Amino acid sequence: MSTPDTRPTSEQWPIAAAMLPFPASQDAPGDAWVDHLAEVAYEGFTEVDLTDSWVRVGDLTPARVDELRDALRVVGLDPVALSAIRRSVIDPVAGDDNLAYSHRTIDAAAALGVRVVSVGLHRPLLPAQREAFWFWTEQGPVDANDVETWDLAVHRLRELGRHAAEVGVALSLEMYEDTLLGSAASAVRLVNDIADDNVGLNPDLGNLFRLHGPVEDFQAAVEACLPVSNYWHVKSYFRDEDREAGTYVALPAPMEMGSVSYRTAIRTAVEAGFTGPFCVEHYGGDGLSVAARNARYLRRMLAVATGEARASVLRAAGGDR
Repeated sequence: MSTPDTRPTSEQWPIAAAMLPFPASQDAPGDAWVDHLAEVAYEGFTEVDLTDSWVRVGDLTPARVDELRDALRVVGLDPVALSAIRRSVIDPVAGDDNLAYSHRTIDAAAALGVRVVSVGLHRPLLPAQREAFWFWTEQGPVDANDVETWDLAVHRLRELGRHAAEVGVALSLEMYEDTLLGSAASAVRLVNDIADDNVGLNPDLGNLFRLHGPVEDFQAAVEACLPVSNYWHVKSYFRDEDREAGTYVALPAPMEMGSVSYRTAIRTAVEAGFTGPFCVEHYGGDGLSVAARNARYLRRMLAVATGEARASVLRAAGGDR
């Protein structure tokens, strides 16, 4: 359990921008990387998540890793985290390759000074998902749920966690629908079965809340997941349900306007002792501007949850309680 002496203040708390809004830039010149990262810094961010849909650091040469480090330095961004997405280590086809890629990514992340690497069990989008306006409205790949698949996930993710610990990086497991990390109960069980203090959960519950079908209660999932979480992708959606008609709709929304209360969720997280970094995400439109808005909102909610807001109001009002 964190205490006021061990957790960051609301202003100190690492809140990273995801690089999701930017195009794939693996082979781009270093100046293009600087251009993209400068946009992030201009929006007020001091931390960034090096999402590998932008640059796959695990596939960079050492010289290009140095080039990326220089780009981060010149714009003043701290690469607090790296998210390796859709590279499941239990993918029936590409699992072995994805495991090797994940190991390379951990080493490159450590060289860049990254503190958390987030991996998941979600796989590449299927053709129907790529063609849809919102990819989550179409069915994606589904993990097998047999003992052999579960044991393989435990073994390989534990292997990655131990490697990460050796190079001073934490490993976080991103929740995603139709995977072994696709519900609060299954995700917490997987973390507990891995049983490595260096491996925690990334409770990206927005991935589940946006589904066009019944979903588990958001706040109950937060209560279950945050005690074993070490990193958190946050985003929100407007959601509407007509269960009798069987219709469900979810559209991306700024965190303060969406259909779940992050005011409540952040308080739950702080009370559970969560001290990990956040990563603000948004799909559609100007995702970076909405992410920046989300970061400002998140700092306010952290101030509320930690008691800083109350203390500030009482000081300003001359109160003595």
